[in-house]
Amino acid sequence: MAETKDLETAGVHDHDVIVIGAGPSGATAAARLAAEGHDVLVIERAHFPRFSIGESLLPQCMQHLEEAGLLETVLAADYQPKNGAAFTRGGVETAIDFREKFTPGWGTTFQVERADFDQRLIDAARQKGAEVMFGAQVTAFHADSQRPAVELRTEDGESHRLGARFVLDASGYGRVLARLEGLERDPRQDSRCALFTHVQTAFSAPDHDREKILIGVHADDPGIWYWLIPFRDGRASVGVVGDAARLDALAADAGPMAGEEDRQGDDDSARLEQRWRALIATEPRFRELLQGADLLRPVAELRGYSADVTRLTGPGYALLGNAGEFLDPVFSSGVTIALRSASLAVPLVERTLDGTEVDWANEFETPLREGIDTFRAFVDAWYDASLQTIIFHEDAPAELKARISAVLAGYAWDRSNPFVKAPRKHLDTLAALCRLRAGATPTIEEAP
Repeated sequence: MAETKDLETAGVHDHDVIVIGAGPSGATAAARLAAEGHDVLVIERAHFPRFSIGESLLPQCMQHLEEAGLLETVLAADYQPKNGAAFTRGGVETAIDFREKFTPGWGTTFQVERADFDQRLIDAARQKGAEVMFGAQVTAFHADSQRPAVELRTEDGESHRLGARFVLDASGYGRVLARLEGLERDPRQDSRCALFTHVQTAFSAPDHDREKILIGVHADDPGIWYWLIPFRDGRASVGVVGDAARLDALAADAGPMAGEEDRQGDDDSARLEQRWRALIATEPRFRELLQGADLLRPVAELRGYSADVTRLTGPGYALLGNAGEFLDPVFSSGVTIALRSASLAVPLVERTLDGTEVDWANEFETPLREGIDTFRAFVDAWYDASLQTIIFHEDAPAELKARISAVLAGYAWDRSNPFVKAPRKHLDTLAALCRLRAGATPTIEEAP
């Protein structure tokens, strides 16, 4: 076992802030803090660029990127523009345009390949003065309100103990402090499975809107849905989500896509690809758009991805984004929540560094969870088909559609929106009206 070197023998020094993880929340927090002259160290287990899902941003993200001084970095990348979400189910299609929303602010954003997006953000943070250590894994944490510390192991086998005045955990799916501090709890979401990959295709269908994420719903099972996120140059991210057993049964019944070679093999890669192709074949619009698509990377599988923690803060630390709570990929809320958490945390970290006492529970956790709870209500309403009933309802009033559009655009903290202040109540009421009127349009007076 490698000896853990203390600060003096290792030749390193205390930092103002240590950030665990170099993804979007870690990069934006590091960029803002470093730009203000703070000594910031980012510790990242992987080497960038690296693959990640969470590729369809929401317009609310743009505000937080602008706050962090990273907007020009993103604009310069020439990513695929995004202005909304399109939905398809059994041949019926509809769409929500984020530019037609209740809440003021950005109405457009981008679809991004995260390997490039994350690399650009952390490079920009380094240019602003943040130090980044790749290939280092945090193995232990020592909570302390004055001088928390992390222990890490580098790829060459050396172990170090590093002190800081505050620690931000932005480790995403790694959920470093949630594990080390015993913070994990039941996520309150059903366990689901996602199968996903990147493809290259011509997208020859003339009515395909590349400026919207396409979400498909299985005609016979509203709990199974598909995503298609277009990138530049004919590339796209494509995935399918649902209960693992139901996906297995559906894939077994469907067989491979028509015209595609039946991939045989005992290895996991071949099995996952054949399963993915069979599932894509069960949704007519996706089958049409992806006929002849070439896979750019092996199909991957992620099971039981939802997560939650008992608290987001503790002595000398706070958890950002997915390191604390992750709901579901259906509305692409992950990066938005991550950036929002960094936006809330950075001013509080600066006050802490100045010696001001901060009420992290009321000033960080409570407001952050309010928006997460709004997203949770929308996710739950999606899977019980209430939200699907609303989305696929013909001729919904523009006022109501704008309020729902605002939340789906990421403005889940705007409490002037009734669908933010009491989301489940208003979603249930509107869904019931849509069902009862069976094609008639609810008036604004009848709706929430």
